[in-house]
Amino acid sequence: MAGQRSRPRGQLEQAVLEALWTADAGLTARQVLEVFDEPRPALTTVLTVLDRLGRKGTVVREQHDDAPLTFHAAHSREDHTASLMANALAASSDREAALLQFTGSLASGDLEVLRRAIDSRTRP
Repeated sequence: MAGQRSRPRGQLEQAVLEALWTADAGLTARQVLEVFDEPRPALTTVLTVLDRLGRKGTVVREQHDDAPLTFHAAHSREDHTASLMANALAASSDREAALLQFTGSLASGDLEVLRRAIDSRTRP
């Protein structure tokens, strides 16, 4: 259907980042496009997403003299996730309530990882 998105914008950006994180090297826009299942977005859509992610500082573009333009993620998946979590916490009007809600939703294994991280930061 014309004018209707098959994927929400955030999902498209996430899919592009996933392609870049799993690649061994930088990818061209066409190589990113090949990662998508059918129906694939248009190449111009992928280029627009890559440009948008570049303006956000999430994707780096590399121009080579005798090779096509390539893109790679500016940060690791883990760094990106931590940044999203920090931004969500910063947007909260009640940080304590947000932290309590978040930790209340964690599995016991995740809580143990968090405990170890906190313990390692508080030891002299």
